[in-house]
This record gives sequence, C-alpha cells and structure tokens, in this order.
Amino acid sequence: MPETPPSAPEAREAREAREVEGPRLTTSGQTRAWGARLAALLRAGDLVVLTGGLGAGKTTLTQGIGQGLGIRGPVTSPTFVIARVHPSLVGGPALVHVDAYRLGGFAELDDLDLDATLDDSVTIVEWGHGLAEDLTDDRLEVLLDGEDVRSVRVVPHGARWAGVDLTTLTEPVPLPVLGPADDLPGEGPLDDRPADESAPHESSADHTPADDTTADDTTEGAP
Repeated sequence: MPETPPSAPEAREAREAREVEGPRLTTSGQTRAWGARLAALLRAGDLVVLTGGLGAGKTTLTQGIGQGLGIRGPVTSPTFVIARVHPSLVGGPALVHVDAYRLGGFAELDDLDLDATLDDSVTIVEWGHGLAEDLTDDRLEVLLDGEDVRSVRVVPHGARWAGVDLTTLTEPVPLPVLGPADDLPGEGPLDDRPADESAPHESSADHTPADDTTADDTTEGAP
C-alpha cells in the first residue's frame, strides 16, 4: 500500500520541529563569528535565504559566512550591484551574494541566472523570502530580528538538510576582541540597510568589488 503523504499541518509541525534557535548576538563581531560557524556546515550548491528587517544584520552575517568560507573580498551590501560573486581563496566554493530588496518578483531574480552558478557556489540571498524559494527546494532560511540585540533562528528545508546536526548553531558565541569594524554590546550598526531612497543613487558601475576582484565577479543590476 502506498504511503500516505503528511497533511499540511503535519508537514508544518515537522518543519517547526527542525527549527533551530540560535544564541543572542549583541555585537557585529558575534554576528560574524556565528556566520563563520554556519559556514562550516555549508557546501557547494547550498542556498541560504536571509530574512530580517532593516538593520537586523544580514550583511554582517554574510561577512562572517564569507570569512568562514575563505572567500576573496570585502563583503558589502550589494544593493546597487544586486549580485556579487566572491571567488574562494582556499579551493572551496565561491560565495554568490544577492540583495533582492529592489527586485519586483521572481522573474527579476531569475534574470540574474543564479541557477547557472547554484550548483558550484554557496548562494546567499538577502531579502529573499517569497522570492528565492523557487530556486531550489533545499535551502536554509535564517531569520534575524532586532538591532542592538539580535535573535536568530534557522529553518532548514529539503532533503539536503535532513539529518544534518545543527546544534552547533545553538551554542553561545563568546564576545570576540573588538576590531575597528566591531561595535560595543548594545550599539549594533545598521550596516545592512538599503540606501535611503531620497539619497542620490550611485551608479552600479561604481560598485566594483574591492581588493583584486574584477568586473567578471559582479552581476550588475539596472541603474
């Protein structure tokens, strides 16, 4: 007899049972350190969807993931470039960093041809909830909330994450030694806010990656 598929409530309960509640993050350094911890679980082909309000730390978290993956580059908000590719410096997968804030729907996301690099890269989509799910059934959704003190939850989807031990993501993150880019506890920077709509828009051509990244490492959005 064929197995009866789970009902919608049962499927929802199974998904919620796999949700992971992360530690409280009080500084940018802690957010990056937790991102590096997440990076240790990632491999080529993984999609991470970052969900959270303005200033919740999405770009800061991506910086930590990039550090953990050993990619080239500084990781900055790709609001105007829309998608930026950071090659690996250690023989691992590249990081494709996407900002979907200004995209009008999945058709515009699909125009970026992310499926061409999806299998060989770790793809992170900020503001991707409701858009990036159509890229693949297997993904991690990371939900960030708060500014001065950030809470973080991880929701795994798909067979890729079935049975993967995520308990390391629940463990407290020690306060790191503060560097120039870090903040004091309770003084988190709003470093992933899209630029003010009233401010003059920089040309996407001005958003070339720093370091020695070439124009081939970017996918530019419309001006």
